[in-house]
Amino acid sequence: MKNLVIVESPAKAKTINKYLGRDYEVLASYGHVRDLPAKDGSVRPDEDFAMSWEVDAKAAKRLSDIANAMKDADRLILATDPDREGEAISWHVLEVLRQKRVMKDKPVERVVFNAITKQAVTAAMANPRQIDGPLVDAYLARRALDYLVGFTLSPVLWRKLPGARSAGRVQSVSLRLVCDRESEIEAFRKREYWSVAANLETPRGDRFMARVVGADGKKLGRLDIADEASARAIESALGGADYRVTTVEAKATKRNPWAPFTTSTLQQEASRKLGFAAARTMQIAQRLYEGVEIGGETVGLITYMRTDGVQMAPEAIASVRSTIAQSFGDRYLHPSPRLYQTKAKNAQEAHEAIRPTDPSRTPEAVSRVLDADQAKLYELIWKRTIASQMASADIERTTVDITAKKAGAPEVQLRANGSVVKFDGFLTLYSEGRDDEEDEDSARLPPLAEGNVLLPLGIVTEQHFTEPPPRYTEATLIKKMEELGIGRPSTYTATLSVLRDRGYVRLDKKRLIPEDKGRLVTAFLQSFFERYVEYDFTADLEEKLDRISAGELSWQAVLRDFWRDFSAQVEGTRELRVSEVLDRLNDLLGPHIFPDRGDGTDPRTCPLCGNGKLSLKLGKFGAFIGCSNYPECRYTRQLAVAGEGDEPGKEALEGNRVLGADPESGLEISVRVGRFGPYLQLGEAVGDEKPKRSNIPRGYEAATIGLEEALRLLALPREVGLHPESGKPITAGIGRYGPFVLHDGTFANLETVEDVFTVGLNRAVTLIAEKKESGGRRNQPLLMKALGDHPTEGGPITIRAGRFGAYINHGKINATLPRGADPEKITVAEAVEMIAKKAESAPGKRPARASTTRKAATPKTKPPAKAKSGTRKAGAKPAMAPRKKKAASAGDA
Repeated sequence: MKNLVIVESPAKAKTINKYLGRDYEVLASYGHVRDLPAKDGSVRPDEDFAMSWEVDAKAAKRLSDIANAMKDADRLILATDPDREGEAISWHVLEVLRQKRVMKDKPVERVVFNAITKQAVTAAMANPRQIDGPLVDAYLARRALDYLVGFTLSPVLWRKLPGARSAGRVQSVSLRLVCDRESEIEAFRKREYWSVAANLETPRGDRFMARVVGADGKKLGRLDIADEASARAIESALGGADYRVTTVEAKATKRNPWAPFTTSTLQQEASRKLGFAAARTMQIAQRLYEGVEIGGETVGLITYMRTDGVQMAPEAIASVRSTIAQSFGDRYLHPSPRLYQTKAKNAQEAHEAIRPTDPSRTPEAVSRVLDADQAKLYELIWKRTIASQMASADIERTTVDITAKKAGAPEVQLRANGSVVKFDGFLTLYSEGRDDEEDEDSARLPPLAEGNVLLPLGIVTEQHFTEPPPRYTEATLIKKMEELGIGRPSTYTATLSVLRDRGYVRLDKKRLIPEDKGRLVTAFLQSFFERYVEYDFTADLEEKLDRISAGELSWQAVLRDFWRDFSAQVEGTRELRVSEVLDRLNDLLGPHIFPDRGDGTDPRTCPLCGNGKLSLKLGKFGAFIGCSNYPECRYTRQLAVAGEGDEPGKEALEGNRVLGADPESGLEISVRVGRFGPYLQLGEAVGDEKPKRSNIPRGYEAATIGLEEALRLLALPREVGLHPESGKPITAGIGRYGPFVLHDGTFANLETVEDVFTVGLNRAVTLIAEKKESGGRRNQPLLMKALGDHPTEGGPITIRAGRFGAYINHGKINATLPRGADPEKITVAEAVEMIAKKAESAPGKRPARASTTRKAATPKTKPPAKAKSGTRKAGAKPAMAPRKKKAASAGDA
């Protein structure tokens, strides 16, 4: 009997093929094979949410190969990943095979394995099941919701808020979290407070510090010493006082280990301890799951990495406990197996936690077959898993109260806290990282007893200021999303990527900072679609999706309830005018875009004309601040943004800022603010000649950019070197779509702006070659010859190969070469002449034709042709209907 097995990745297919033998053929689907087409009508609410699916272009050939293999197979085994997405892929593959009519009556089985090991795969094959219908229903509901929100809400944004790109069911709520935190930071007002502490010494010579917690019978909290005068008064009362221990309270406690990793806790811990972004963590974990070659055999090192579960299989627990006993001794082994339960109320399928497939494979043993990052992540997973079954740590927490008395002064109370680890237990192997600083309980105190007299060594009085809440990192945002029940482990990474790709947030020193575009979108949604960006509403929807997967709710019924209210809300914005939107945003974002100037003047008064009123305006490329007296007053600026380390509400750069002089030309270099943002300019306009300018790319701040950085940007593009094969130059620069290298008409993207200045010839040649292999030239006219700069107007003149033949290009002018002309023999003078003729005949410069030369022919009227029956349904679009702008997807996985 021949069996066809379908998995997701080719690496997994190769490994499993070795495990199963000759009676099995294992093929990979390479992930999802179908999706909803990115156009209107892919989900049809009027047809009870019927969906149209489209096979991915790359997947078409793979599905054909699978269909051909199925013709010769006796049984189909669907072995995609053990989660909701994996179940959906199995369902899609089966649906396509049925459409291709290759299934007939052949049996279909679904198997899942949590690890790619021979034992796990063999056990799964022995226990097949059918495709989980409710799980597929939950996938359909989720995909339909994301589509309906994205393709319904995004066009509203385009019409009412130009420059906004998309909205999404999970994406928009995650963005709101980031924006709300930024609003908290801007609204924060720092508060002064003081701390007073005494350095003390015991009779045995041990030293420690105690802080003031009360004075004259009154308790003092952290912020209660509000000014220097109060602090100095307490300091004076402590000077020369007698210090005596009044109480010593020692409390024995146990610290228990953390549960094994879930997807979100792994992402958080890898961020804190290893500095990995969430996407990088999942990429490395995928490699560890798919396996590495050990002893001539490919072995998966960890279990499946997309999970909410914290439990482990009984045999895995037994193996972990055996490893602890052998490596650390029975004292470090918890008396009985520890069983963990998922705290999240809406955890998805009952998967195992992320753990090593074989705990006996220590990090040291496998490090030789892993790269550095893989070894670090495996070690983290291994230690967390082993520690989860180890003995608790025994800790003694001690609190010492001390009284300071001095004649004629109020009595002052002090307190010292500390802890002593009596038995380290699991802490000998693993301690979780923290986003905040360790508290003072970690300090160790000397032996103290009630009545001990202490010797003062000095008083420490310090001024402090409260700090605003910290911006989210990827790790802390994922943690918050998980706490609120927003999204799923498989969606967190994709959601964060969408927010960055849309330009809604940026990463600065690992902190997520909302861009003005993101804040505008959030303010718009909060104003007109408030319910759909509420945390509780989104979490409640996630819970309904989980109930669908459990077979408790109908997926169409959930969609009907959602669509009824959502479509009515969208319809209510149809008559909404842009001016109404701007008025609402002016009010909602007022503290951000019109920060208090601190001089008592109206922050919305135009600083240029003095009597106009500043307000939010929308342009082709997004929002900006402009004066109400336009066009008489042309004052504009960006929206106000507080940068990292800036005071909240600090305004963006206004006016020009001179950086210095260009060493070569002597011209002044300045930072200026235009309608579309800040830019650099070299010199001033002379007649019709425009000065050289350069946009300030992401990663550079207009308010802090220096002369050296400006010179580098204005010098772009830079020549990297000559291509070793063509001999033509490779240049690096920054364009509309980011940093790039260019050779002979082929563009290849660079990862960062800094790469533009550092990329070498070898790397550039490789990038160009990779882009050519992937069809990178498809939309770029081929550069045939560079003739040089225009002798009078400047700018390069090139000859390019177009769709209808060779042509000369200069700026926006394209002049077709005469028939039979050899592009290689065209001179600069000939090219300039052709460009001039083309410019003269361009629209707007063409001389008007004499009206007497010829009368326009009257078109003959012709009766309309009778429509053929069955050619087109009523209401269908004509074949040449104008193309609609493609709606952006919701961006939620």
